Amino acid sequence: MQKNRYRDWLSQAENDLLWGNESLKNGFYAQTCFVAQQASEKALKALGFFRGIDMIKSHSLRAISQSLEINSEVEKASRKLDLYYITTRYPDSMPEGAPHENFSKDQAEEALELANTILSKIKNEIK
Repeated sequence: MQKNRYRDWLSQAENDLLWGNESLKNGFYAQTCFVAQQASEKALKALGFFRGIDMIKSHSLRAISQSLEINSEVEKASRKLDLYYITTRYPDSMPEGAPHENFSKDQAEEALELANTILSKIKNEIK
C-alpha cells in the first residue's frame, strides 16, 4: 500500500527542505537542523516505500540507511543528521541552554547540505 505513496513522501521531503532554507535565512538554526533531519528521514522512507517496504518504524537515519543498503556517503550524512533529531528540540537534551541558543549558522548550513545530498542520491535511485 505504501509503495504507491513514495511520491508523497519525496514531495514532502522536498517541501521540508524549502522550509529549512527559510528557517536558515531567518536565523532559526536549531529548527533548520531539525527540519534537515526530518526531510532526510522522509526521503529515505520514500525510497523504502518505492522498493516495496510496507513500514519503516525507525527515526534513525543511520538505521534506515543501513537497512536500505544505501551508499556510504548517505550513511555518513545520516550519522551526522541523527544528532539533530532530539537535541534541536528539547531543552533537557543539552547540558545547558535552550536548543535555539546552542546551534550555529554553520551547523544549519551543513545540515541542509547533508539533507540535499541524501535527497539527491535518493532521487537518482528512484528515477
